[in-house]
Amino acid sequence: MSAAVTGDGPWLDDAAGRLVRPFTVSNGRTRPTIAFDLMSQVMATGVTPLGYLGPEHGEALDLCLAPVSVAEVAAHLRLPAAVAKVLLSDLVDCGALTT
Repeated sequence: MSAAVTGDGPWLDDAAGRLVRPFTVSNGRTRPTIAFDLMSQVMATGVTPLGYLGPEHGEALDLCLAPVSVAEVAAHLRLPAAVAKVLLSDLVDCGALTT
């Protein structure tokens, strides 16, 4: 198997798809700290998150330079909406995103 070198990153394989379980990305957490629905809009604040967040957090933050819905972020990251909500709530909690 060869990892996809296009914009998909190391967690996707051309033939097999995602190489890790989706909830691994959120450390097994299934509930966000903030209530989002799929149409909730999020946008980057320009604040740099303190501490380490995973690569998916960075990808989500890059997608939020302009207002974007939770559903769009989930689709671009190729993650279930529940996982995307957890990632986005982490970014809101650290001040990097606003709703």
